[in-house]
Amino acid sequence: MGSADAPTGATARPAAGALVVTIDRLPAWILPAYGSTWVATPALDGLAAGGLVFDRLFATTTVAGATLAAVAGGGGLADVLTRLADGLVVITADDSALPPALAAAGRVTVVPLPRRRRVAASAEETALGCLAAAAATALGSMSRGCVWCHVTSLGRGWDAPEGFRDAFVDPDDPPPPAGAEVPAFAVTAATDPDDMVGIRQLFAGQVSLFDHCLANLLAALPPDWAVLVCGIRGMALGLHGAVGPREVETPDGEIVHLPAILRAPAVADAAQRERGLVIPADLGATLAALLGGPSSLPGKPWLGHDLGSMLAGDAPPPRDRVVVAGPGGGAVVTDAWSMHVARTTESGMPAARRLYAQPDDFFGICDVADRSPQVAEELAALVSAVGEGAADGADEAAAEAWLRPLSPAAREPAA
Repeated sequence: MGSADAPTGATARPAAGALVVTIDRLPAWILPAYGSTWVATPALDGLAAGGLVFDRLFATTTVAGATLAAVAGGGGLADVLTRLADGLVVITADDSALPPALAAAGRVTVVPLPRRRRVAASAEETALGCLAAAAATALGSMSRGCVWCHVTSLGRGWDAPEGFRDAFVDPDDPPPPAGAEVPAFAVTAATDPDDMVGIRQLFAGQVSLFDHCLANLLAALPPDWAVLVCGIRGMALGLHGAVGPREVETPDGEIVHLPAILRAPAVADAAQRERGLVIPADLGATLAALLGGPSSLPGKPWLGHDLGSMLAGDAPPPRDRVVVAGPGGGAVVTDAWSMHVARTTESGMPAARRLYAQPDDFFGICDVADRSPQVAEELAALVSAVGEGAADGADEAAAEAWLRPLSPAAREPAA
């Protein structure tokens, strides 16, 4: 799988239960576990130090509900969770965001988002604080089960108290925007750079609040439980021409490169990183196996696979690319490249394809399509084959995008 420093014995001892935290609108790039040096997330850092970080997890769609369904369906995870002694409890602010397989499998508790336009007075009063409190209560009543906490507030309200919001603002910086509204606009040459800095500072404060609430959840965790924390969809914060949620998302790295950290009793070695290409369904399949479910062996590359045997070096990688599709465009990611093709730009004009060298160009800033035209042509053709449909093997064209042999130039970094 192209991984390094992978742990061994990943399926040696089943976990007693699992805490799953899925977060809509959390991108990988803002977290210290993925290289950020200015955002404080001690709970996530501790989780990463005791577990496994997936460096290159990519969603196969820009639609959040489909990605959440992929995690729940990987290895039949939702079904495995319902067979645990205490079953599955799902905590969320929006049950309409849950895929049918997850909503039907568990007991769903809805914690409504607070209706406010101003920031909260304390962490406990925030949407994240209320959700974490409900999840911690559920954890306290279980010994062999699963609490699945699905967070939707990062894209709906930035209500972190002033202490969290101000933590990333230097004394000489202009004040960030007031209020709890999540900004959403196109970035143009006329956009004030100070506005962009302030918005990113506010989002960092919201991420820090999430980490604070996660620490409370981890403190309530029963013994021998696995923990999976993963993003479901990222957030546009100005790197590719937009800020905030959009009705139609383009498949930029801000949106589809997701964080995931797994800690489990069976994952014996701490502070490890999986550097191969991973999709959300892999996370579900791996967690299902850790809980005693069947192992999903490598097969079709768009399916979820239990990564346990691969992490131990006993199986070949399940894929040499990830194919992304959605209403706003498509993408193909390999070990060496990331090709993104948007259907339209923010102005409605046709967008040029963009090719980024990976992993060096982590943020996807320097388009090298004109310098590597053969690779650009090859990968763009794969994106075109998928079209707007699902990026799986449901139809022949999508399967072709996953299975067509790649040239050495498309698989390997440029010299």
